Amino acid sequence: MNYYDQQLKELFAQCARKRKLEASAAELRRQRDTYAARAEELEQAMQEEQADVDRLEGRSLAAFFYNVVGKMDEKLTQERQEAYAARVQYDAAARELAGAEEDLRRCQAELKALDGCEERYGALLREKTQAVKAAGGAVAEQILALEERSAYLESQERELREASAAGQNALSTAEQILESLNSAENWGTWDLVGGGLMADLAKHSRLDDAQESVEYLQSQLRAFRTELADVTISADFQVNIDGFLRVADYVFDGIFADWAVLDQINRSQAQVEDTRDQISGVLHHLHQMTDQAKEERAGLQQEIERLVSSVPM
Repeated sequence: MNYYDQQLKELFAQCARKRKLEASAAELRRQRDTYAARAEELEQAMQEEQADVDRLEGRSLAAFFYNVVGKMDEKLTQERQEAYAARVQYDAAARELAGAEEDLRRCQAELKALDGCEERYGALLREKTQAVKAAGGAVAEQILALEERSAYLESQERELREASAAGQNALSTAEQILESLNSAENWGTWDLVGGGLMADLAKHSRLDDAQESVEYLQSQLRAFRTELADVTISADFQVNIDGFLRVADYVFDGIFADWAVLDQINRSQAQVEDTRDQISGVLHHLHQMTDQAKEERAGLQQEIERLVSSVPM
């Protein structure tokens, strides 16, 4: 067999073995943790049963009582049987734990020996790919076309990640604004039924928080729109909370002004909820696009590997 193909075959087998061992190691760690918890529980029970035996064999009040009533031998036999049963159960659990730990050690040792096989396989595959392209021909042209498409998708994935990060920031801020508005609504309702100055101050404090966050959100949405331009998605976001009613509420502090503030809070809540839902919808679409790009790029890589493997070298 040719130089590249022989080594690639061996490294491919090592990579497959490594994946199998990683799955086995995860399962063995789960088993080890389960057995360890069981052994600890049974060890405690065993110690308690042995303590019962020790009390009867010693000069305890329980031993004195059973001697007086003439049931010492019967009780001691019962406690010794229970202690023996508890030890048998503990020993079995301890053996299971030791077995799982030994299997895990062997698995980890083999994994350590295979460490870096994926990197070696990838490096050798790239080396052969370059050799195939250098040799020219129809296969080389196909590989070049696939690599060009793969490079575009990789760039697209990067743009999608950046856009998603910007959108996630804006989504978090929108959630914070809604929390402030919901709190302001609660305080405003209390103020409406006579909550007094404390309710009034708390309400406006939450509105101030919301207004400050809205200004921050506007800048985040601008950044989000800018990032979306790079991935051919457009969305129009706009959020604003009017502040003029705050003055009227303080000055008049009457039921009509209070109702007006609550009405404004409700409208702002609806607007921010709509913006939040828009952001969530766009983020969902971005995640779908990212998954599609990853899937296509993986398929392209598989096709490149198939083409490279089809050329003996």
